[in-house]
Amino acid sequence: MLDRIAEAQREGLLGEVEGLEISLAGAEEKLAQLDSALKPSVIHLGLPTFGQIAGRSSTL
Repeated sequence: MLDRIAEAQREGLLGEVEGLEISLAGAEEKLAQLDSALKPSVIHLGLPTFGQIAGRSSTL
């Protein structure tokens, strides 16, 4: 994409440069959104901890 922008600048195609820059900015924004969506996060399932389980006694 950067090569196409440079080529359009060399050729003096200002409208093409502007369109390519807008497309590039949109693609970069979309990649940033995907990156943030893929970041791992901790999900608390509400399961008891080992300490809570081991602290219980059996009444046999």
